[in-house]
Amino acid sequence: MTTPADQGAQTGAEMGGLLRYRLLTGTDDRAFCEKVSAALAQGYVLHGSPAITFDGTKPVTAQAVVLPAVLHEVQP
Repeated sequence: MTTPADQGAQTGAEMGGLLRYRLLTGTDDRAFCEKVSAALAQGYVLHGSPAITFDGTKPVTAQAVVLPAVLHEVQP
């Protein structure tokens, strides 16, 4: 039986090759929303609030996503 703490110790290969953490970035448009939606469909969950900044020419939006196992990891 796998506990949440054990799940947090799994490697990327054991999690289907998915990264445990991703920071999705892009302009705040349909393509960015599709990128976030695709990550959610892969099993990621939102982590924190979205952020937006201006790079001098256009706004840049960011949203962190993590696999649920990361949320159950025991921190030293």
